[in-house]
Amino acid sequence: MRRSLWIVILVLVLGGFAGIQQYKSWSLNKPQAKSESSSVGPSEGRSVDRTQQGRSGGGRSREGIPVLTATAAQKTMPLQIRAVGNVEAYSTVSVKGQVTGVLTQAHFKEGQDVKKGQLLFTIDPRPFEAALKQAEANLARDTAQLQNSREQARRYAELVKKQYVSQEQYDQIRANADAAEAVVQADQAAVENAKVQLSYCYIFSPIDGQVGTLLVNEGNLVRVNDGTPLVVINQITPINVTFSVPEQNLADIRRHMAAGSLKVAAQFQSDEGRPEQGNLVFVDNAVDRTTGTIKLKAEFKNGDRRLWPGQFINVALTLTTQSDAVVVPAEAIQVGPEGQHVFVVKPDNSVEVRPVVVARTDEGEAVIAQGLQSGEQIVREGQFLLSAGSKVEIKDTNQERKASETKDRKKDRAGKTKAKAQEGGES
Repeated sequence: MRRSLWIVILVLVLGGFAGIQQYKSWSLNKPQAKSESSSVGPSEGRSVDRTQQGRSGGGRSREGIPVLTATAAQKTMPLQIRAVGNVEAYSTVSVKGQVTGVLTQAHFKEGQDVKKGQLLFTIDPRPFEAALKQAEANLARDTAQLQNSREQARRYAELVKKQYVSQEQYDQIRANADAAEAVVQADQAAVENAKVQLSYCYIFSPIDGQVGTLLVNEGNLVRVNDGTPLVVINQITPINVTFSVPEQNLADIRRHMAAGSLKVAAQFQSDEGRPEQGNLVFVDNAVDRTTGTIKLKAEFKNGDRRLWPGQFINVALTLTTQSDAVVVPAEAIQVGPEGQHVFVVKPDNSVEVRPVVVARTDEGEAVIAQGLQSGEQIVREGQFLLSAGSKVEIKDTNQERKASETKDRKKDRAGKTKAKAQEGGES
């Protein structure tokens, strides 16, 4: 009985609470609807008035959309192929010993420039000097024996005529003289070989270049078949840059190479304003099957030695130049359902949607093949809010730049002040 009573009380309490909440929501929504209906009328009336004023020409006109503009310019533009290249030494020589011996002296410092014919290393020459003296001594002994054999053959030639000796004896004497002459010739070759071996003890630079790290120090034994070179010399003036381009460009490259030498510019990311200029000197005789690219090589004078073997740089191969190209900033080109277009600003500050044909894009500039004339003003930034016939307000880029620089300076000062304050607190 008590349980049923408590259930009835709980149902009554919940029903009363729900009724109170429904009444509150009804009382709050009813005035709000009235206020909204009362506020909508005047605002709609005002908007109608503005529309009517705008159509009748009275009142203030709607403000334009702020945009940045640029002017289509006519200038000479190069037709270039861009790639990433790798700098390689013009020639590289790994200097190795040609005789076995102790390295007694290195006549240079690491990283030094050397000239062709300059002495680089000395290997202990004493064993080879002794071998040369021995070969020369053998030559002198056999030369003396050769002279004696020739005199004996001359004497036997007279005796055989008088039949004092047999022809067989004479032939034997003459054969001994010829054998002695061959021995002398062998001795002469041994002397020449000993001189060559001795010359290998003095290693000279075969090219003009710069030496690298000394790989074998003084006092070490140098062997003929040792795989480790003594030092590596790189010729860096001139220098080569190798790069690869897609095989689709091969026909254009060969066609323009037939007309003359092609220029190649090498640029660094940290120094875009000073490209190194060179010439294309090599086109590989086959396309790489794995990558579908063709290998090219350009030669640079590298007088300032800005190019260094092993560097990766940006390469621009110039095929030809177009003297009357119409150029606009690349960010001005928009892409819509009907293709590429730009917003052209008219004299009354309204915009026109103009379809264009972009021939190519190079370093942030688009070359327009059709659709624009030189001198026309186009929208460069702020196109997202525009449509055909929209009014625009051209912003001053100089003022914006100054405002941005001022804002950056304020941020820098604030950061420095905060850092000083933190340093003061820590101290």
